[in-house]
Amino acid sequence: MKPHQKSTVVTLLQNGVSQREIWRKTGIDRKTIRKLAQETEAEANSPMATGSPGLAVQIPPPWPPALAPDPSPLRLPAHARSACEPHRAWIEAQVRLGRNAMAIYQDLVDRFGFEGRYNSVKRFCRALRTQAPEQFDRLEFLPGEEAQVDYGEGAPTLHPSGRYRKPRLFVMTLRYSRRSYRQVVWKSSSQVWAWLHEQAFRYFGGCCQYVVLDNLKEGVIRPDIYEPQLNRLYAAMLAHYAVVADPARVRDPNRKGSVENAIQHTQATALAGRRFESIEAQNAFLMHWEEKWAAQRIHGRAKRQVEEMFQEERAHLKALPIEGFRYFEEGTRTVQDDTTVQVDSAWYAARPAPIGAEVLVRLYEHEIEIRDLHTLALIRRHTRARRKGAVELPDAERLFNPSRQTHQILKRAEHIGPHTHALCRALFEQRGREAQKSMWGIVGLHPRYPACILEQAAASALARHIHAYKAVRAIAEQLLAQAIARLDGTQPELPLGDAGSPLTQQHELIRDPAEYAAFFNRSVGTEPLAPDTPAPSQATERVQPPLGEPQAQDCA
Repeated sequence: MKPHQKSTVVTLLQNGVSQREIWRKTGIDRKTIRKLAQETEAEANSPMATGSPGLAVQIPPPWPPALAPDPSPLRLPAHARSACEPHRAWIEAQVRLGRNAMAIYQDLVDRFGFEGRYNSVKRFCRALRTQAPEQFDRLEFLPGEEAQVDYGEGAPTLHPSGRYRKPRLFVMTLRYSRRSYRQVVWKSSSQVWAWLHEQAFRYFGGCCQYVVLDNLKEGVIRPDIYEPQLNRLYAAMLAHYAVVADPARVRDPNRKGSVENAIQHTQATALAGRRFESIEAQNAFLMHWEEKWAAQRIHGRAKRQVEEMFQEERAHLKALPIEGFRYFEEGTRTVQDDTTVQVDSAWYAARPAPIGAEVLVRLYEHEIEIRDLHTLALIRRHTRARRKGAVELPDAERLFNPSRQTHQILKRAEHIGPHTHALCRALFEQRGREAQKSMWGIVGLHPRYPACILEQAAASALARHIHAYKAVRAIAEQLLAQAIARLDGTQPELPLGDAGSPLTQQHELIRDPAEYAAFFNRSVGTEPLAPDTPAPSQATERVQPPLGEPQAQDCA
């Protein structure tokens, strides 16, 4: 000890400061302080200090007494040495109220004129706050009811990097029989965590009803006492096997004590002092050790063989599903302005999700699912594209593209009627893609005119070799006006031969068109009229109505 430290301790001792307080202030060991106190007391009792020369130096008695307690009436029993003892009843009442030592000390000073130190009150209150040991219950479960899972550390194993490392040790223990499945892996993820559960279920030959786990991120995203949020991949895997997850409380390892003991048993008995050259070798050893030693042991609490209890429990495990769980990756995507989402350089239709909304995308091996981000409801399912840049968008959901609009227009025209379909097809054959505008106009007349009116107008246009949208609209307008007039009684209903039959180009009363052309040329003076060529009569010219005056047929 340095001189200044020694002088500090001696000064504090001479001023009546307790040894505990000196230790708290200086940090010097209490044994050293006690030794200095004894030396100081011996010096005070020496002949030179008392002024009595010639007396021998007295050796102080040992502290505490080694043989028998000091019978001196000045020494008090242990429970009465505190300065707080006169106020014990009041202090006990305050401690029961939950007050801390500082508040009790302040009230002692104010109300009772307490002259002791705060540390005396603190030590006295600490002794009063003795608690009874916490009570625990023995958890008992039915066969096949519960399994417990957890991670631990495996034995040092040669890593692909060339160094020995400890892999992660996965253990699932059936609570009733204490039979365990053990496997080590280098890395863990939500998919690896779920896959290890599947391997354990297949090893046991069935599934339990509940799985108890702690709050690691592979299983629980957000811990909560009442409603913990599970990892979606892990929750989907458990739902596939009809197993319910039961996460334990945070910092509550006693809830899954069976698997905790199984991990300690594996590390202390099977893996202690061992090294493995590969992770496969360690897994093979764990399987051998479980079958030969761990399963054949007599359990300390159950007093029964583990294998015997497992054979009893196996009949109560739920049957495995026929197909294994399909693993997937998840991510959020935003619906683009063409109503698609981009996944791995390909685009997939996302209707009825609105443009700009975020959706959840699940990527399986051969397909993708688009789900609602909040309710997880399925919106669309697509087969995964085999090449980059592919667009999985049905034509019915596309707004406009000239290269693929023709068959859409023809399909709508065919729905109206065969004449409308034939007219639109003739338009496209004559003018190509440029005719799509006229075709759209013709099929767009359907909301305004009945299908029967459009069919008659299209038939009239085809008969006269008129391929124009405006002409079809004019004919449809006249036919509709005639039909309304007949319904109102303002126009007499035509005979069936005039209104009921379709327009025709071939009739015994209709001359050849070449004769009309020749008559027209002679009338304008371009060719003289032969004396033996009679002019066409009005009766023969009006068998077929002109372009501007069609006759409407009965839509019924």
